[in-house]
Amino acid sequence: MIFSENPLILFDGTNQFYAADEPARNPHESKWREADAPQSEVARSKVLVVDDQRLIADTLTEILGNAGFDAVAAYDGFDALDKASRFHPQWVLTDVLMPRMNGVELAIAVRKNYPGSSILLFSGQAGISEILQEGHRQGYQFELIAKPIHPMRLIERLKEDHH
Repeated sequence: MIFSENPLILFDGTNQFYAADEPARNPHESKWREADAPQSEVARSKVLVVDDQRLIADTLTEILGNAGFDAVAAYDGFDALDKASRFHPQWVLTDVLMPRMNGVELAIAVRKNYPGSSILLFSGQAGISEILQEGHRQGYQFELIAKPIHPMRLIERLKEDHH
């Protein structure tokens, strides 16, 4: 899943979300705080989220949307390339292990067709080193982040300069 036991997200139904970076030590005590308001530059940042596990793709897309990003979900590499051709994302956030086209193959295709897009690979699986090495042999290197993804850290990473 996306969340570990420590980071928690609460949606309040008003497009605002709250985050707790650590659980409360006392069950009656709350560590919830209002997440930082989206900045105008973030509101314009387009993110394509790709994962064959629809729940993960949809949840990350909703979290990013609530944080002010223009986020779209895709459920495999071919779907992602189709959506990228119309959406022109600044970021492509993709799982590594997917059927039909893995995340590195997708990242290479995105880098070739949309060189201005930044790419973040994510995986919670061991055994992806061969897939990453194949991309490296072809002259490509991509940033890899581990699942579970802490939503606030992901948002902060996407706010950084994407080049």
